[in-house]
Amino acid sequence: MTTERFEVRRQIAAPREDIFAVLCDPQGHVTIDSSGMLQSAEGKPVTGIGDEFVVHMDRESLNDYPLGKYDVTVVITRFVANAEIEWTITVKDWPRIGHRYGYHLEPSEVGTLVTSYYDWSEITEDFRQGVFPVIPEAGLRATLGILARTVEQQRPDH
Repeated sequence: MTTERFEVRRQIAAPREDIFAVLCDPQGHVTIDSSGMLQSAEGKPVTGIGDEFVVHMDRESLNDYPLGKYDVTVVITRFVANAEIEWTITVKDWPRIGHRYGYHLEPSEVGTLVTSYYDWSEITEDFRQGVFPVIPEAGLRATLGILARTVEQQRPDH
């Protein structure tokens, strides 16, 4: 693991299909966000590489850069149904950023072993001066906790 990538894992007592459905749903991203930046989303659930949706953001939640409210377009860069999803974002009138977020889902004795990662190793020079990582490793871990709570509460035996 490099210093330009965080990766965290968590066992979640739910099948991969349930977890993947949340990760493919634009509103699911808002629901499980631990940063407070994701305010709402528009678009259909993604089904493959190249699919996109819009997320309305509020950077004031992090209190680090005074960007206020803005929109990002989430662009799916890797997609294997019920197993892997990765995306990058674009922002209108901004240069390409190049960071990626993703999840790997593996069956486990508990249900699913979920690996969440945040990789900013390919960010452009425009963003290398003090902006990254935007989300700390603890933020990824907290999001996995919210994801677990979200899908485990949907289970009929819960």
